[in-house]
Amino acid sequence: MSFALPPWLAHALRAQRGPIPWNAVVRGALSAGPILLVAVLADRTSLGVVAAIAAMLAGINDRPGSRRVSVKRIGVPALAGAVGMFVGTTAGEHIGAVPLTVLLTLVGLVAGGVSAVGPVASGAGTQLLVASAIGAGMPLPEDGGMRAVVYLGGACWLLALRLVLPTPGAIAGDFRFDGEREAVAEVYEAVAALLDAVGSENATSRRVALTAALDHAQDALTGPRLRRYASSAAERRLHAQYAAALPLAEAATALAWAEEAVPGRASAGPRRLAVAVRENTHTGPLPAPARSAPALRALDDALLRAADAFDRGRGGDLHKRRLTVRGALRSVFGAGGREYGLRVALCFGASVAVAQALHHSHWYGEHQHWYWLPATTVFLVKPDLGPLVSRVLCRAAGTVLGALVFAGFALVLPRPEGLIALVAVSGALIPVATRHFAAQTAVVTVLVLALVMVGGEPQASAGRITETLLACAIVLIVGHLPMPGQRGGGVRSRLAAASGAAEAYLTHVLRETERPVPHEMARPVPRHTARPVPRGAGSFVRDTATHDTPTDDARARRWTLRREAYRALAEARTAIALAAAELPALARHSEGADEIVAVLEGIVDTTTACAVHLDDSGRLAPEQVRRLTELLGELGRLDEGRGRVGVRLPDVPLAG
Repeated sequence: MSFALPPWLAHALRAQRGPIPWNAVVRGALSAGPILLVAVLADRTSLGVVAAIAAMLAGINDRPGSRRVSVKRIGVPALAGAVGMFVGTTAGEHIGAVPLTVLLTLVGLVAGGVSAVGPVASGAGTQLLVASAIGAGMPLPEDGGMRAVVYLGGACWLLALRLVLPTPGAIAGDFRFDGEREAVAEVYEAVAALLDAVGSENATSRRVALTAALDHAQDALTGPRLRRYASSAAERRLHAQYAAALPLAEAATALAWAEEAVPGRASAGPRRLAVAVRENTHTGPLPAPARSAPALRALDDALLRAADAFDRGRGGDLHKRRLTVRGALRSVFGAGGREYGLRVALCFGASVAVAQALHHSHWYGEHQHWYWLPATTVFLVKPDLGPLVSRVLCRAAGTVLGALVFAGFALVLPRPEGLIALVAVSGALIPVATRHFAAQTAVVTVLVLALVMVGGEPQASAGRITETLLACAIVLIVGHLPMPGQRGGGVRSRLAAASGAAEAYLTHVLRETERPVPHEMARPVPRHTARPVPRGAGSFVRDTATHDTPTDDARARRWTLRREAYRALAEARTAIALAAAELPALARHSEGADEIVAVLEGIVDTTTACAVHLDDSGRLAPEQVRRLTELLGELGRLDEGRGRVGVRLPDVPLAG
């Protein structure tokens, strides 16, 4: 009899793995500690504390990736934190406890809703709330404007280190493209791995890994830039190499859908392309795969186009839509944003109210810093940081461990130099500790306690433990209260987005069969691809002996829609996995969602196979017609029992 831990406990014990990011460790050591040292030497300790807190929070956002992505990932939350510092400081100085509680609750509502837009927006919402709580609750002599500027400066210091210091990926003569080059190379490696897994039980997981690699590369190449288009030959070449991987990924996905093993040499070409990307060299001769099936012919054609793109390096479309204001507002005011914002507002507002009550009743004694309770609540209530119970358990354990460790150091370290060294060491440990929320909490607890002691506060480990446990109780209670409307809004919004993206992709591909054939593009259907098609296939079949090859614009549109569909499905999978690891009272709201995503993934995979077959013959195979019909029927049955999900069916007939 096997024993399995409940999902909410198993998630709390799970940690990420991987090599130590030594470059991030160095940046962490050079961020908060040196800032605090300079401030102490200049007799501006209070400003140094604010700047070091900003550098610490920026260090949490300093994740693996390209320099360009780090500008957005670190800079946008830092701007939001500076705004929060100004608002919190100004409000704390000029209004009473009740108005302050109401104001910060409204800030929580805004920050929670904005967090539903995406990871960067979520980081911005986190820093907005944490900085507003610190600004309102930390008694410092500087005004709100000065604190905001110093806060932004502390974050910008770490960002400057990220942009200037070399990294292991920055090979000789290619300093700018550290994360970008490796990300594109990983796409080709993922294509090769999928080709190796075709026909095996690992094909699905390899296809998921390919989606993740494409998402990562797309993000690495689409970070902020001064010009709209790539401005250097090296960057244009890298863009062309990424764009050349898309038809390879499409062909590999079609082969995986067919579940027929391919020759071993099929994966050799993508692997050689991966080496060429990493070493910034030419591809050399590429082995040609067999051309016995439409997907294999598409793979061979894609390899030829990739070789040409590597040689010419004229740039390429990244096939990613920019987030519009309308789309962002839809996320903020949609089901997920409303539920997210309401939960954050209630938890944050309740923690501010309790902290204010304890503060004005002098429960804190000599400790005037009441911000710890609401700041702790922010990290506990963020759904993108993990399931609620998992966050609570990890936060409590991490705070107790960090407070006890700091209490021991505080007894033996000289002040302030010993505490400054402890801040530097803690900053260096943050990039490693982010692999587990409890470890991250322990390191951050040590760092913050050292900061506030350098700022003049007595040792307060016991008080921090008590406040953290109180915050855990608040979040557990408020987080499980009945909410207006339907629960599981985050999952439902992700499902609706995935369904809409799958619908758009499928509709685009099926309508390719209805295009009129320009005379100059018409060509005979190859005999080896001509197959009898059932009369009921209707709109899938064109009653002509010729078909047209899709234009470059049509292919670009198709690849953009395919990327959006797979990205939306991956985000839905992540949201469902987090929701399923909640306590049963919350997890039940996401039951059955994984089945819907599985069907949507099947539809998108089949659509990809259809697109490849249409390019080759101008019509779909009977097996593709049958499979799409079955999947769409299954999707309709699943959604009938979960109408609140908002799954839509494509407005294209599958039969005449």
